[in-house]
Amino acid sequence: MYLPPHDPHVDDPMRFKPLFRIHLMERKCATVECMYGHKGPHNGHIQIVKKDEFSTKCNQTDHHRMSGGRQEEFRTWLREEWGRTLEDIFHEHMQELILMKFIYTSQYDNCLTYRRIYLPPSSPDDLIKPGLFKGTYGSHGLEIVMLSFHGKKAKGTKITGDPNIPAGQQTVEIDLAHPLQLPDVENLRDFSELSRIVLEVQEQVRREEQEEEQRQEEEDGSQQAASQPSAQPHGGDGAVGEETAVGAEGVAQDKTPASQPFVLPMGVISRNEDYPRTCRICFYGTGLIAGHGFTSPERTPGVFVLFDNDRFGFIWLELKSFSLYSRIKVSFQNAEAPSREAFDEMLKNIQLLAT
Repeated sequence: MYLPPHDPHVDDPMRFKPLFRIHLMERKCATVECMYGHKGPHNGHIQIVKKDEFSTKCNQTDHHRMSGGRQEEFRTWLREEWGRTLEDIFHEHMQELILMKFIYTSQYDNCLTYRRIYLPPSSPDDLIKPGLFKGTYGSHGLEIVMLSFHGKKAKGTKITGDPNIPAGQQTVEIDLAHPLQLPDVENLRDFSELSRIVLEVQEQVRREEQEEEQRQEEEDGSQQAASQPSAQPHGGDGAVGEETAVGAEGVAQDKTPASQPFVLPMGVISRNEDYPRTCRICFYGTGLIAGHGFTSPERTPGVFVLFDNDRFGFIWLELKSFSLYSRIKVSFQNAEAPSREAFDEMLKNIQLLAT
């Protein structure tokens, strides 16, 4: 298991923890050992369910228990997972979230199903190299997000989840056709000024989507009319649509301006104050928020901030919160997607599992 570093140190390396091991014996026999818990290896089982999927089961879950009961197990897990003790965490809401995560993850006792994940394919036109990133998520701690590019959109998909947004959901979406021109640093400190800029772009995006829907309806009507013998082809709509698409593409490709000063607006909360003070470019985006148990999910406006090739951030406007993401530099072998279609299918499948 690859674990993120302790919150909020996103630039620290990933941590490694063995969960099971297989001994290959003579005559094609093998023994499986569960490595979970603190009493050493013990008897386990592995079953191949189908292509790109297998399950593990511990046959001696009593090896996972501690003499001090659940309280000792929780304190040990907290020290390993978060690098701190319960006494260090004063915020009541954070204590609640951490306890929820412990109850949720510990109930499986290393009886898990594994499914293959492909790394996102890259293109020379991508803003930065796609891949896996560690990100700060407030009281939830650090989570793993996969950044991938899809034409004029970029998507951040959760690989690890929390009690609000499960793994597989699209945590952020970046609109590469709508870069944001941030004000100078002094004005950027004013949250209301940033909010005004973002909400104006949000309204512009909404209008463009409505116009696109209307144009699509007109084109569908034109095609139906053109199929009739007496109908004449309509030339105007297609020309306008082509011009709009070229214009949007031109904006998206102009993505490497000189770096500009950056500072978080007053009132925006960040788990990590050691964020870069310059950025390359910013885009309008949306972030997914929800209540516990993924109740009432909604996409809310925000700002995607590109710092460099290995770090980016996202300002959650409604939450007045900032997430900082840093690239995972572990080299995963045989993780490349065989095709763009295979990667898109995988993304769709993990989102379906989450819902």
